[in-house]
Amino acid sequence: MPRKPRISIAGVPVHVIQRGNNRQVIFANEEDMKAYLAWLKDYSKKYGVNIHAWVLMTNHVHLLCTPVNSTGISQMMQALGRMYVMYFNKRYRRSGTLWEGRFRSCLVQEDRYLFQLYRYIELNPVRAGMVTAPADYSWSSYQCNGLGRNSELLSPHRLYLALGDNEAKRQEQYRALFKSHVDVRLLDDIRKAANKGLALGNERFIDDIVALTGKRLDAGKRGRQLGWRKHPKAEH
Repeated sequence: MPRKPRISIAGVPVHVIQRGNNRQVIFANEEDMKAYLAWLKDYSKKYGVNIHAWVLMTNHVHLLCTPVNSTGISQMMQALGRMYVMYFNKRYRRSGTLWEGRFRSCLVQEDRYLFQLYRYIELNPVRAGMVTAPADYSWSSYQCNGLGRNSELLSPHRLYLALGDNEAKRQEQYRALFKSHVDVRLLDDIRKAANKGLALGNERFIDDIVALTGKRLDAGKRGRQLGWRKHPKAEH
């Protein structure tokens, strides 16, 4: 079957997942994570992608980012993936693939789901039982977004900036979002959307994408939240 084309729209946030092949380890130690984040910073700047949130797990990566053009995320991930594989293979004297095929992604409706994705990404280590609180994990963006740690990689989203009129207020409001975990049903929707290359949003958001791209986003089980098929007018 031909690969499903990705939809990427300038200014629309995207949730990105990249996994190790067969869920193999892609970060063996902190030096590997530092290298990955350094190249992520370089290539995100080069290709015009604003990084709002991230987490590096042992065998996969989550990003929440917004491209300034429709090709930025693909260019960034391709360049980053190649560079990191060369580094990893040389460092550990191995050869062959490291990644599980192409990265996975989905569009995210800002006003409805953006902060849910922040929470989903930065709570990953908690759900995995690695730490008891997101602040205890050094390889996510939580310490930046919630505690004010400086990072040249981070580009705050406008909705994050709207949380307060100064850094202290924004961080306080942000931390308050993490008093509860992400709902189980929403977890399922987030995972399905990314794994199947769909979109996470309400009917109006999906219709806007249809109008912009000619691709139809199908109804999900709960009120047309996510999906994908060709728009009838686009079929030949």
